[in-house]
Amino acid sequence: MTNFIQVLILGILLGGVYALMASGLTLLFGVMRVVNLAHAAFMILAAYIAFFSFELFGVDPLLAIFIAMPIMFVLGIVIYTLLFRRIEGTPRYVEMTVLLTFGLALVVEGMLTFFFTGIFRSTGPSYARESFFIGEFFIPKGQVLALVVSIVLLTVLWAFLMFTKPGTAVRATMQNRTAAEIVGVNVRRISAMSFGIGMALAGAAGSLLSFLFPFFPSRHWQWVAILLSLIVLGGMGSLKGAVIGALILAVASALMTDRFGPSWSPITFYVALFLVLMVRPQGLFGTVERI
Repeated sequence: MTNFIQVLILGILLGGVYALMASGLTLLFGVMRVVNLAHAAFMILAAYIAFFSFELFGVDPLLAIFIAMPIMFVLGIVIYTLLFRRIEGTPRYVEMTVLLTFGLALVVEGMLTFFFTGIFRSTGPSYARESFFIGEFFIPKGQVLALVVSIVLLTVLWAFLMFTKPGTAVRATMQNRTAAEIVGVNVRRISAMSFGIGMALAGAAGSLLSFLFPFFPSRHWQWVAILLSLIVLGGMGSLKGAVIGALILAVASALMTDRFGPSWSPITFYVALFLVLMVRPQGLFGTVERI
């Protein structure tokens, strides 16, 4: 029983971070119907920003969030303006975004490999190697701090969506893009802002990733599969679903690791993705779109 509770604690800690990683991805799908296969690649880019901020200037990875998020927000606005705005309204928009973001992922991976090589890297703040001990249980300090930061950022995102005028416009666009445009919402401006916010969240997640997991340029392919399984389980476009799906799969992955070893952990996400698509394609909190 003690071992089960310990594994449960570790799974919940990682689940909060996974939720932050998935939130930007599901926001983009909800607003723009973009399946952003480059989301994880931009997380890796942000991890490099945090890594070099730490190595060159001694900036703590948690503080590097305030560097990575603005950079990624501006980059998101630029990418939307140059690429996605041109294809909005085209007959095969969703299919084109999949191909476009796949190409973006390859470009980001290639540039990172060219400039920084393909070796494993990780930031090394002291708290990444320390733990709290409560009786028989240990709680990694780095994961606790990452969970707290994730909760704060997700709470800020929720408050923005619920209590601000731009957030209301984002929610209206997520519910019905055409109806939102009819009542006066500038959906292109909201799309640009949402793309920037999604990228900023990837920046925050990348900063946390930099000390939680070792990373290298092509590692993003593993992460994008995990993130897709999280948002598909929760329901594409549902922020609540992304959080709950992240917690469920993080705990399941931790249990799988404890029972069969770490090499079996990724299978949890792939099996979940397969089963959800077969049994309930709309996910736990998604809706069935009707023509």
